[in-house]
Amino acid sequence: MDWCHYRFRSRWALPTPPAAVFDALQRAEDYPRWWPQVREVVPADGTSGTLRIRSVLPYDLVLTARAVRRDPATGVLEIEMSGDLDGWARWTLTADKTGTLARYDQEVDVTKPLMRRLAVPCRPLFRANHALMMRAGRRGLAAYLAADGRAV
Repeated sequence: MDWCHYRFRSRWALPTPPAAVFDALQRAEDYPRWWPQVREVVPADGTSGTLRIRSVLPYDLVLTARAVRRDPATGVLEIEMSGDLDGWARWTLTADKTGTLARYDQEVDVTKPLMRRLAVPCRPLFRANHALMMRAGRRGLAAYLAADGRAV
């Protein structure tokens, strides 16, 4: 087993139509407005930028993200990332009777040296840290969309 390799999946039920959720998720530069753990997004061009992320544990992750798929018809947004994490992440949005089901899939290898050294003893903490970040993101996006008047 590669202790520095992670696969994550989260599902967010949002009371908002898929088009509005897609619109919000494709604007990564706005993430710090609604997702507390996304501390900074610096766009480089129309398809890439740098993100600084920090959840509960006292370390920042710095990533360069590049959009590889942006398809509103299928509800798919996908990025490749490099930096402290190398891999990919994908949002898949589907209509649900109460709004949108947003599925987040991520597969990454940790490259940050400290996290690699602590890979075995801290793996449960790293996974919990990610889960807390995703929970806060769902709450933040739901509130952001409701304040925008986009909720169903």
